[in-house]
Amino acid sequence: MKIVVIGGSGLIGTKLVNNLHGLGHEVVAASPSLGVNTITGEGLAEALSGAQVVVDVANSPSFEDKAVMEFFETSGRNLFAAEAAAGVRHHVALSVVGTDRLLQSGYFRAKMAQEDLIKASKIPYTIVRATQFFEFVNSIAYTATEGQSVRLPSVFVQPIVSDDVAAALVNFTLGAPVNGVVEVAGPERMRLDELVRQFLSATQDTRQVVVDDNARYFGAALNDQSLVPGENPRITATRFKDWLSQSTSQR
Repeated sequence: MKIVVIGGSGLIGTKLVNNLHGLGHEVVAASPSLGVNTITGEGLAEALSGAQVVVDVANSPSFEDKAVMEFFETSGRNLFAAEAAAGVRHHVALSVVGTDRLLQSGYFRAKMAQEDLIKASKIPYTIVRATQFFEFVNSIAYTATEGQSVRLPSVFVQPIVSDDVAAALVNFTLGAPVNGVVEVAGPERMRLDELVRQFLSATQDTRQVVVDDNARYFGAALNDQSLVPGENPRITATRFKDWLSQSTSQR
């Protein structure tokens, strides 16, 4: 089976390409650095020629409201036109758990627009919403930092390691289109402030986490339901403390 991975040189894309290659599939890693650009259209038709499945794990290079919306809308329209021309039979996209609950944020409005384009296309699809990646905790801390304080609401999260996201995507990629949304999450539900506190402690970062329930998450107000999956998510195995221990020892 020929599978094209849009965003194939990124964190998730690289792992997914390797996983699919290991299973014997013909896999094209597509990204601007590899000569395939969904914004300009460069190399897109050639990459998709003969493909049965396209997996979109690309992310916007900018999180600024206008830029991120333009990225997902332009990329989506160009991608679906090319997929229709190539006869692609399954479109798989990586999204974020809670996207529809976080529309105060320009980033999540753009992700919602991406999902709407997918649903409006005539191509069978599966939207895979994942919770926050373990590897993303440092960025969460950075955006919430004021001086030596990291101000975060004490709301529930259920984070997941990128390896487990990539493994789940393999299953959805090789399966039949769901024509709907599925969710994947890690095995543990914990508080966002405690997640970041554990990360800072393990990495010997001297910043202090301060609980502020009015603090925003990329522009959005949060509650205990905002960042956790709904009913019947796919639960993965890797625990945050195990990943943290392994990643800090490797440093």
